[in-house]
Amino acid sequence: MAVRFLAYSSRSKIVEGITKATTMPESINRDRPDLAPGTGLVLVTGASGHLGANLVARLLADGERVRVLLQPGFDNRAVDGLDVERAAGDFRDPESVGAAVKGCQRVYHCGAMVSTIQGNAEHRRQLFESNVIGTQHILEAARIHGVARVVVTGSFSAVGHHLDDPSAPSDESAPFYPFHRAMPYERTKVLAELECLRAVARGLEVVVATSCAILGGNDFLPSRMGQTLCDFANGRLRAYVPGGFEFVSARDIVSGHLLAMSRGRTGEKYIFSTRFATLDEIVGLFERVTGVPRPGRRLPAPVMAAFAGVASPFLSRFFPNFRQRLTPGAIRLLQMRRHANTRKAQVELGYRSTELESAVEEAYAFFHAHGAIKNPAARAPMAASSDPALAASPAS
Repeated sequence: MAVRFLAYSSRSKIVEGITKATTMPESINRDRPDLAPGTGLVLVTGASGHLGANLVARLLADGERVRVLLQPGFDNRAVDGLDVERAAGDFRDPESVGAAVKGCQRVYHCGAMVSTIQGNAEHRRQLFESNVIGTQHILEAARIHGVARVVVTGSFSAVGHHLDDPSAPSDESAPFYPFHRAMPYERTKVLAELECLRAVARGLEVVVATSCAILGGNDFLPSRMGQTLCDFANGRLRAYVPGGFEFVSARDIVSGHLLAMSRGRTGEKYIFSTRFATLDEIVGLFERVTGVPRPGRRLPAPVMAAFAGVASPFLSRFFPNFRQRLTPGAIRLLQMRRHANTRKAQVELGYRSTELESAVEEAYAFFHAHGAIKNPAARAPMAASSDPALAASPAS
């Protein structure tokens, strides 16, 4: 047994047979009145982003009073017309963060700067200040102003993996390996989790809700996956690279955040995913939902990785505002074909996932309703153009 344990230690998990037989601890927060829905004012950061927009819509549908922290000059269409309090500020400014947090009972820190490029020194500093220092400011303000709990959005890319088999399912106990060529974004999300643990040590209740790649509606900016769907439907996606990743529907990641708030254990993190899918499967879903044929070219990953390795630094230096699709970091993640183990969220929180196809249908209906689909050959949406976050998932 000792030999088997050591063989598995690099995967940061106990022998599979023991893991299956072990009963995880019960949630300790089921009867916490200060965390119950409808209790006090709720702050959501990142409300303009994909996750934040869906979370705000769900909270409002549940009758919550919501305040959002919005960055002036940013695209904040996601909250237009919504009955929310608006606070202007920036994560990097502790005074505006403190003003936004003051008076709130619960906080969802969904805001982050997302990037798959290495970037230049200025870009990396922006990532650090937004994702690490910004998280520090949110947590410190929450501690000072007596917030009952903060749920911080984590990234699956900041969860560790089996070094000899990256596709092996990873759970929350897997430590991040710092010596591979991680993207700056990945590193900042790891450091943000460290800030969460520091805040817990100082007495603040913090839970990390780890997200995978999100698919679904209310994607105003849009997200990387949302833009890919639009490009596909409009016939602008000429080729794709094989690979795979863990995807989560907008419904499921919103439900996961609500469960982390109401049932999660302080200082813990929970992974929320709908399921793993290959890029071939995703392209197949896009084809069925949009009616547009899939690209005929399936490019070899090593060729694209080599090309991206040359093109990405050039674009980052001379065209820093150009939105790069297949960066070296993105290709690396796709080739790792990482799988997530969501058993902890299922056992402790009662999390149940939905389906990816419905998430793609809802995303397509959203983009079609907002005029982003210009291709006359694309079919009308099969799903109604309604807010996917408003319908309660089985886990709620």
